[in-house]
Amino acid sequence: MRIISGKYKGKKILNPKDKLTRPLKDLTKESIFNILHHSNLININLKEANVLDLFSGVGSFGLECISRGALNVTFFENYPNAVKILRSNIININAQKKVSLFESDLFTKNSLGLLDLKFQIIFVDPPYKEKKINDLLKKINKLKLLGKNGVLIIHRHKKDKDEYPEEFKIIIKKTYGISKIIFLVLFK
Repeated sequence: MRIISGKYKGKKILNPKDKLTRPLKDLTKESIFNILHHSNLININLKEANVLDLFSGVGSFGLECISRGALNVTFFENYPNAVKILRSNIININAQKKVSLFESDLFTKNSLGLLDLKFQIIFVDPPYKEKKINDLLKKINKLKLLGKNGVLIIHRHKKDKDEYPEEFKIIIKKTYGISKIIFLVLFK
């Protein structure tokens, strides 16, 4: 797996040897960025964006954002093997000054409460078996982490039947292989 575009185009992204982390496929990642750049439903300038990457894994999405010029990326990952590789990937592209890394379980009470930024992009890529996504979205909304005109992007298995809090509106839903990508915004 590699960074697809931008300043670090072609740089290799290390992956874990075990099967407990599911890296974001390059085709799916490229599709997400095409939608971010070309959809009339989304109004985000990545070069002015703060990005929150939840369930970061080895950092494929967030590092791609850094390569494409994002202001900064905040990673949340609690699986020790993935965190170790994520740290190596951050160092590999010399992005230490543009990232924050929290080794925290997102479902603990204060996991997101330390954040003092508004994010234009929040990427949520939980394990396919995770069923508490609705709770996480409610927490994101309660803490007002999604900035004005921000978008929340969720990567799920195409057969998952997640329901989202009524404060969020689905604006785009795409399927790629066994994955689906859902773009949500807050109701005005």
